[in-house]
Amino acid sequence: MAGVSLKCGDCGTLLKSVEEAQEHAELTKHANFVESTEAVLNLVCSSCGKPCRSKTESDLHTKRTGHTEFVDKTSEAAKPISLEAPKPEKDLEMEEAGGGSSSQQEELIVPEVNQQLLSELEEMGFPKERATRALHFSVVHLPLHVLVLCRTSHTPEVRVLFRKILSFCHNVSLEAAANWIVEHENDPDIDQMPLVPASQKAEAAKPSLTPEEIKQKQQELRERARKKKEEEEKRMEREREKERIRVGRELLEAKRIEEENERKRLLALRKAEKEEEQRAREKIRQKLEEDKAERRRKLGLPAEDPAGAKPSAPPVEEKKSFLPVRPATKAEQMRECLRTLKQNHKDDDAKVKTAFNTLLTFAKNVATNPNEEKFRKIRLTNPNFQDRVGKLKGGMEFLELCGFEKIEGGEFLYLPREKVDIAVLHSAGSELNSAINNPFFGVL
Repeated sequence: MAGVSLKCGDCGTLLKSVEEAQEHAELTKHANFVESTEAVLNLVCSSCGKPCRSKTESDLHTKRTGHTEFVDKTSEAAKPISLEAPKPEKDLEMEEAGGGSSSQQEELIVPEVNQQLLSELEEMGFPKERATRALHFSVVHLPLHVLVLCRTSHTPEVRVLFRKILSFCHNVSLEAAANWIVEHENDPDIDQMPLVPASQKAEAAKPSLTPEEIKQKQQELRERARKKKEEEEKRMEREREKERIRVGRELLEAKRIEEENERKRLLALRKAEKEEEQRAREKIRQKLEEDKAERRRKLGLPAEDPAGAKPSAPPVEEKKSFLPVRPATKAEQMRECLRTLKQNHKDDDAKVKTAFNTLLTFAKNVATNPNEEKFRKIRLTNPNFQDRVGKLKGGMEFLELCGFEKIEGGEFLYLPREKVDIAVLHSAGSELNSAINNPFFGVL
């Protein structure tokens, strides 16, 4: 769309014409002007007829006079900015004196345009009237400071040069004409043949490009667009590759941390198993010593000299007594429950193993399906449960350490969904597997 106002790039003021831009430049020393499609407001007071060029100005008028109704005539007053340099006053006076009344009856004719460009636009499917209008009105725009300089110059040579520049800017670009058609396709007079006075008929520019040159130019434009697209795709691919590398590094770091935590957990589990095995062996050794002493007593043999025996656990225990006492963890409490259960039924290994397997099944079902309520609710009056776990000391306590609670007057053991702790259930499974697979478990 053609510019309907000039905007000062320094302060943002909208100006209606080049003359106003010139005055604004002289007052403010601003020289950065650009064409704008934003029209200068034309709000007319319905009461007194005062025009206001902005909303701020209308608000000030309302505060001063109390008038609140304004008619918006912006669209009526908006028109394209004319970049043609006005003729000097002397030239106008000479034309008025010499022309007389003949100028009033001057004939209007169709402007002459580049016929080759016109034919190419018609071959592209545009009507002749639209193509003629596009070639006539499409202009290669000059920088605004050049236009202001030519308008403010009083030298005839500069004005003549400026007119020649404007004449050469017309009808020289097929691309400019096509762009003009796209920008003005909604204009009501787009398909009307333009008319100009015969005295101001513009000379048709000579064909600047041959058909071969036009094809070459089109090929260059397509090649340039292709290269630009390839460069953009390469840039986007580099960005995507950087993002993939970043995500990959984050995943590797997370995997490394997870493996490190798993390794530490396994080391702690193996250490606990070794300590349990060591305590069991020490207990067996002490029991063997007691049996040996008992046999010697029955045979009437003197007891062994305790000074000659190897020092055993007391020094270690004495050394350990200096360590700070820490509270038992939940895993240690679970291990103690399982040890109590096995020691209370050490004569019935099958029953103990059944109890351990039943507890392992409960913990595994809840850890695997935490949302299934049937795995988190146990009926205490169930005979099978009572025979396997309920009647054995340490079984109920183990389930309570896993998070189960008695509800409905002690009829059920229930583990609420919000209290399901997967880590605790995994720890319970580890303790149960150790108790099942370790032959020395619970000997102490």
